[in-house]
Amino acid sequence: MNDSASPAAGRIVLLTTSHRVAPGLLSWPAWQTLRAADRVLCADPGHPLLPYLREAGVTAETPEASPASPSFDARELVEHCRSGGRTVVVITSAAGESALTDGLARMAGSGREEMPALELLPGSYDLPGARLLDLVQVMDRIRAACPWSGIRTHEDLGKYGLEETYELLEAIETGDREALREELGDVLLQVVFHARIAQDDPDEPFAIDDVAGTIVDKLVHRHPHVFGDESAGTPEEVKAHWLRTKAAEKRRASVTEGVPLGQPALALAAKLASRVRTEGLDVAVPAGEGVGYALLAMAVRAEADGVEPETALRAAARTYRDAIRAAEAAEAAEAAETPET
Repeated sequence: MNDSASPAAGRIVLLTTSHRVAPGLLSWPAWQTLRAADRVLCADPGHPLLPYLREAGVTAETPEASPASPSFDARELVEHCRSGGRTVVVITSAAGESALTDGLARMAGSGREEMPALELLPGSYDLPGARLLDLVQVMDRIRAACPWSGIRTHEDLGKYGLEETYELLEAIETGDREALREELGDVLLQVVFHARIAQDDPDEPFAIDDVAGTIVDKLVHRHPHVFGDESAGTPEEVKAHWLRTKAAEKRRASVTEGVPLGQPALALAAKLASRVRTEGLDVAVPAGEGVGYALLAMAVRAEADGVEPETALRAAARTYRDAIRAAEAAEAAEAAETPET
């Protein structure tokens, strides 16, 4: 062994893969390297890539399934390259790989070994949205193994969806970016949870892919200026496209159809007013007596002026809350300064 390291012939390529990408969908450089290698090693005999390698005529070595031989030996691979081996590919992200990669790192870091070239080759990359696959898999496992989650129904989760929506709204209104990210995740969980429950329905099951497919089809259909031949240069034209295609889809007998009565009252009033205004209907606001009719008239007027009354009232209520807290603090300070008699 030399006192100073010098390059040995050959190379050891660590091929990384992502479990979020179909195992046969490797990059072209990865397939070229695998085909040209004189040895391909995989520490996990059950790695999902192995059947695709066999179909491609690439033979992969796997270790003996015994505690005495949990992984490959780093020195043996280095010696293989020293004795004329050209390219050794090690498929990583599998059970038992750390012992091998750690061994290679120790040998290379010692400065006393004649090491082959060590290369890291990404074989597949996560696409945008790849972590959503993790969420679906986690939800599947929780649904199967958690005593509480396993028996939940849509009705059970209804209140949680409402709570999470309000918490998301608060994060938006306060401008808290960290809270916004967390609350978006909580709302997303509700969607995935409901879809997983629906998958178990004995009569009309559907899964998360059906949910995603439905909204994808809707978005494409309602954006002909993006996915079709129509054009829209202003937000107003986009909204006109949306309303036109939505009306053709729904074929409602009344503009009030599809307006949920369970939403907050101001939001309900504004939604009804928006439907009336959009359709050009001449509907007078009822002139009844009492606070309810006065609030209705204010909500209709706000909607016509482009103001969301629910949001406006929430902002005013937050200001009122701050004023209450300031008054409480002032009263407490005054009490603290008042000497006891």
